[in-house]
Amino acid sequence: QVQLVESGGGLVQPGGSLRLSCAASGSILSIYDMGWYRQAPGKQRELVAIITSGGSTNYADSVKGRFTISRDNAKRTVYLQMNSLKPEDTAVYYCNADVRQRTYTPREPYWGQGTQVTVSS
Repeated sequence: QVQLVESGGGLVQPGGSLRLSCAASGSILSIYDMGWYRQAPGKQRELVAIITSGGSTNYADSVKGRFTISRDNAKRTVYLQMNSLKPEDTAVYYCNADVRQRTYTPREPYWGQGTQVTVSS
């Protein structure tokens, strides 16, 4: 089994910063893309940022220039540094990882349990 455990959410004022972390553990041969998604109340889950195993990144237009995704492959951990936070960034943030558990088995997506980020004064 594969587990993704997120941390770092919380309440922050507009203009503030938070750093989310997501550590993968379990039966893992390789981790490919890792990413962060978010879901606000009444809305669909949306991609926030994604990073390949080689370090290439892609961001949603709404967070470009404010959020930075990074990863530590040795620690099997992905991070999301969020700066200049806005009330519209309020959502549950989910970590996602594309994982191959064993040789010759297919890659599969795994999700964390989610962490709440609330931006409010």
